Amino acid sequence: MAVMTTPLTPEMIRHAPKALLHDHLDGGLRPSTVIDIAGQIGYDGLPSTDQAELAAWFRTAAHSGSLVRYLEPFAHTVAVMQAPEALHRVAYECVQDLAADNVVYAEVRFAPELHINRGLSLDAVVDAVLAGFTDGEQAAAAVGRGIVVRCLVTAMRHAARSRDIAELAIRFRDKGVVGFDIAGAEAGFPPSRHLDAFEYMRASNARFTIHAGEAFGLPSIHEALAFCGADRLGHGVRIVDDIEVAPDGSAVLGRLAALVRDKRIPLEMCPSSNVQTGAVPSIDKHPFDLLARLRFRVTVNTDNRLMSDTSMSLEMSRLVDAFGYGWSDLERFTINAMKSAFIHFDERLEIIDDVIKPRYAVLVG
Repeated sequence: MAVMTTPLTPEMIRHAPKALLHDHLDGGLRPSTVIDIAGQIGYDGLPSTDQAELAAWFRTAAHSGSLVRYLEPFAHTVAVMQAPEALHRVAYECVQDLAADNVVYAEVRFAPELHINRGLSLDAVVDAVLAGFTDGEQAAAAVGRGIVVRCLVTAMRHAARSRDIAELAIRFRDKGVVGFDIAGAEAGFPPSRHLDAFEYMRASNARFTIHAGEAFGLPSIHEALAFCGADRLGHGVRIVDDIEVAPDGSAVLGRLAALVRDKRIPLEMCPSSNVQTGAVPSIDKHPFDLLARLRFRVTVNTDNRLMSDTSMSLEMSRLVDAFGYGWSDLERFTINAMKSAFIHFDERLEIIDDVIKPRYAVLVG
């Protein structure tokens, strides 16, 4: 890792171009938007209608030490995302907020099956979100903040609609949906329960990621790769359990960890979220740095910007504070993410060569 003589500040990091692979649409709403839409639709379940209080509530409720409890506040965000105009607004504002943080490429995921409680079809839900992304991209470009946003559709691992959602991903594959995912509580809901969906995606020459190795251990990662054929791992933090570090700092990789590194399986790491769910005790104890030093393909992600009260700049800043990273490290993590995106190779290369590398060259001086 680079040794910094002048530590990078959050403001310096904000100017860096960023690529984001793991961000949940329903975990990134503005508190003001939650309150506004709740008032419009008569939803009275919010714990507070004060913007600052609600923001603090989401952050505190999510900081539970448990993935299951971490997911509970999503009931409120999902409740206000049941109409086309609400979905469009949330998607549009998501793009605006990411662009303001100098994110130049993002894959934002959400579970369409959670947004049909007021009569919308799955297709109508995806249509509204994609329209919001497109309008957000155009508005960002108009003010000189170019950003490309693509969508991942997620199936809930405790439900039985994963094949439906996989088919939805394929129906919209040329309209902005670039992949498929499963999410939700890991324990008791292994990825292999959804083999039909993954086989359908593979048969369709399509890409997918799987939340694995977050709250559950190595078996979750093994199933995601060996049985399901995941292209990327959502979190994957528990791969560290298959690495033995000697007192002198040398490391011995088990067979699963070696496979992940050898095959360049991207790890969608979300440091702040992992602390909140209890996957790791603190940022400075996060295995991100060990995995980065061992040359795993680590990427930096937000997971849920509302619940973690975070941004890409903040996630990078926290890693810089913990591990002393410099510009060359942040550039490598960003290129790791861009290499691992689910868009076509030529599109990935264009963003790396025409956007990320030139802008980092200016920052490095």
